[in-house]
Amino acid sequence: MEFFCGVSAVDKRVGVVGIVIEDRHAAAPKVNQILSEFGDIIAGRMGLPYKERGVSIIALIVDGSTDEIGAMTGKLGNIEGVSVRTALSKS
Repeated sequence: MEFFCGVSAVDKRVGVVGIVIEDRHAAAPKVNQILSEFGDIIAGRMGLPYKERGVSIIALIVDGSTDEIGAMTGKLGNIEGVSVRTALSKS
């Protein structure tokens, strides 16, 4: 069994995390700090400042344990004006 950062490859999930930020100027520094903290599980990132709607949207491709992904999304979801949703592989 192969291990990565102390986590068995069997225990890891691949998925997508969608983040909607309603007040970019207030929330973006906090969001970016958390994303930097969890950079080891982020395989890809795409961001879009959707000015017409007054929001910013970030899509992440993640590869990590459910604990790691849950810790990241939990911290992000606690930021005022930030909504987070996750879809993960079953294995």
